[in-house]
Amino acid sequence: MLKSNPLKDFTLEPEMIKTIGEDLQRPECILAEKDGSLWAADARGGVMHIKGDGSQTIITQKHEAGFDHATNKVNRFFEGTLPNGLAFARNGDILISNFGTDCLEVMKRTGETKVLMDTVDGKKIGKVNFVLRDSKDRLWITVTTRLTNWLDALVPDLDDGYIIRFDERGAHIVADGLHFTNEVRFDKNEEYMYVVETTGGRILRYKVDANGDLHNKEIFGPSSLGPGAYPDGIAFDSYGNLWGTMVYSDKLFALTPDGELKILLDEGDSEKVKKLDEAFFEKRVTNEILFETGRGIAPWMASVTFGGPDLSTIYIGCLRGNTIPFFRSPVAGLPMVHWNDRY
Repeated sequence: MLKSNPLKDFTLEPEMIKTIGEDLQRPECILAEKDGSLWAADARGGVMHIKGDGSQTIITQKHEAGFDHATNKVNRFFEGTLPNGLAFARNGDILISNFGTDCLEVMKRTGETKVLMDTVDGKKIGKVNFVLRDSKDRLWITVTTRLTNWLDALVPDLDDGYIIRFDERGAHIVADGLHFTNEVRFDKNEEYMYVVETTGGRILRYKVDANGDLHNKEIFGPSSLGPGAYPDGIAFDSYGNLWGTMVYSDKLFALTPDGELKILLDEGDSEKVKKLDEAFFEKRVTNEILFETGRGIAPWMASVTFGGPDLSTIYIGCLRGNTIPFFRSPVAGLPMVHWNDRY
């Protein structure tokens, strides 16, 4: 490990930020590969594949070939799909947490898609947000809320979010009682799982045992990340800093290994964010108040992805932009589990 934290004297200046991709729709989550390819979730129902040379291709979801006897039709396209969190399966297929269909899906790179899971413990999952694969090929799925309308979950006292572990033993809820569960990540040795609570305004972590069960829930870093504290996506660098985004206040932040908060970029409108904070704590958030927020290079900043051949390029995902901002990081990212896969 480097002796001093590379973020200690790092300042992110506007001229350092460039963009890639065009006419994207809701590039919430981004996956990076060694060859320079990016795969971004797309609201048209699938992913946008952006090659290292900047060329791009939309891949939309299709049902695997088959005849649906209930409707007397050939299954072709998914209805109501809204891909959110993404991960690569070991064979290169794309795992999709679908915020529209409330399912965990797997899509081939040609678009054929099938549902992996839509219930747990005999009940519908709810608003599936994110999926992560670990080194043992276990899948970890976050569910933001059990409510049908996610906007109703933007209150400070609702804790119906949870985490599912999905492996050869089946699907099991391993953590419950969470406030708007969002992205999760493991540290380098997969000893701890770090969990975003968007409406909790904080990051949690759990100790992970050999069986894949979670224990000893604790807050990592401040109990609140400050004004506009609606954390969304997170990613570790190789030093141990946990980078993250705050979605409605459009902030990029990092938590050092000691839990110190550093705001690296603030693109939000402070007055509109303050108005949202007041409505949130008074439990009266409306679409109008919410959608007044969101501006800057990545409106409704949603995720952080390390990529490039040396893992030192940071890509920022968002919910309301149409391109992907990126910049050089002072420290390389922690390799994702797929980084050395061969498929």
